[in-house]
Order: sequence, then C-alpha cells, then structure tokens
Amino acid sequence: MIEWNVDPIIFTVGPLQPRWYGLLFALAFVVSYQIMRRLFLDDKRSMKDLEALAITMIVSTVLGARLGHVIFYEPNIFFQDPLEVLAVWHGGLASHGGTIGIIIGLWWFQRKRKSYSMIWLLDRLAIVSAISGMFIRIGNLFNSEIIGMTTDVPWAFWFKRVDTLPVARHPAQIYEALLCLGVFILLWILYKKRIAFSKPGVLIGVFFVVIFTGRFIIEFFKERQEAFEAALPIDMGQILSIPFIVIGVWMLTKTLTQRTNS
Repeated sequence: MIEWNVDPIIFTVGPLQPRWYGLLFALAFVVSYQIMRRLFLDDKRSMKDLEALAITMIVSTVLGARLGHVIFYEPNIFFQDPLEVLAVWHGGLASHGGTIGIIIGLWWFQRKRKSYSMIWLLDRLAIVSAISGMFIRIGNLFNSEIIGMTTDVPWAFWFKRVDTLPVARHPAQIYEALLCLGVFILLWILYKKRIAFSKPGVLIGVFFVVIFTGRFIIEFFKERQEAFEAALPIDMGQILSIPFIVIGVWMLTKTLTQRTNS
C-alpha cells in the first residue's frame, strides 16, 4: 500500500501557515475563472458581468458549503457556538451545501441581469464546478480527510496522520477527483459540440446525474463522517445526492423531450 503522510501545511513563517487545501481551493477558483472567461467571450458577454459573477460564486460557494456542513452534519454548532458557523478556516465544508449555495447565488445574480437565463448560467457553471471539485478533493487528500474504508486493493493508502498503525484504505478522495475530472472532460466535449446552444439544460442535467450518482456509489467506499450516520440506512452524503440525481434526470428528460417534440 502507499504510505501517505503529507503535511497539510506547506511552510511556516512566523504565524503564517499556508495549507495545501487553501491553495487548491484558491486554484479551483482561478482555473474556473479562466474557463468562464473563455465561455463568456465565446458568447460575447460582458467581462464586468463575469467579475460580478465570480465574486458571487466565491461567496455563495464558501458560505453554502459551510452552512451545508453545519446543517447536515453538525447542527449542534448553531446552539453551542453560533459564531463557529462562519469559521470556514476551521474546516467542515459540504459539497452538497456548496451546490445549493451556487444555485442560490446564480438566482441572485440572474435577478439583477435579465439578459442571462438560469439555464445559460447553470450549463456553464456545471463545467467549472466539475473541475473545481477535482481540485477540492485533491485538497482533501493533502489534509488526509474524507478517508476510505479498509480494503486490500493494491492501490490502497495508509493515511499515517489518521491511523498510527498500518491500515490499508480506499483513497476515496482520488476516486472523487477522477470522477470530477471525467465529468469536466465530458461536459467540455459536449460544450464544444455546441450542446449548450442547441439543447440548453443538457450540461447541468448531465452534471447532476453523473456527479451525484458517482458520489452515491463512492460513498460505499468511504468512512462515515459523523457517528449519527451509523443509524441511517445510507449515509448523509448519499441521502443528499438523491434529490440532485432526480433533478438531473428530470432536466434531461424535459430538455430532450422538448427538443424531440419540436
């Protein structure tokens, strides 16, 4: 098995301790911005609108991910230490909450700019959300968090910062990172085939179905994040994935049926 003992802190200079997770999280936004810039130019959209959208997405993603974690995994924080809810630097970010935050942020952005439709925005954000997810899961790997269950597969990892004795585990973070990369490539190919123009809604539909179906399956190889999940028939990540899968199937069915009927 592969011994994994990477220090999550890149370097230390006095009180300054930049972390790999923070770097990769920031890199996710930088890469996403560059891709969105290309998409905006392709459709002859305003760069000022892109800047406003970028700020909206950063805020809504981080807040949504943090609130999602607290609501779905640690609701006791609301009562024990309400200020801790906003302490995103302490960790605890839920991808499902981030997705909800993005949708709310897009709704707010679109309300002020009627020349954009929600489907136009969702289709293009699906592309960058996929590649962002890859960077974030790599960040989880550097943090030795969201670890997998024990296994005997030859590519198993021993997370030495979690298990003091050798324990072979699924590198679940890598599984999800590869899933996100694959979805990004698929969506980019579909975009280049002009699917976002001829069949609006397909990209976001594919994103929801593939990402969250993949997430549902990968959860079977991951350790439960919170103790209360042991009492559930499936874990919280799987429960939260189901609505997005259903929405994705509905969107694809509606879009493709309308196209066929027309």
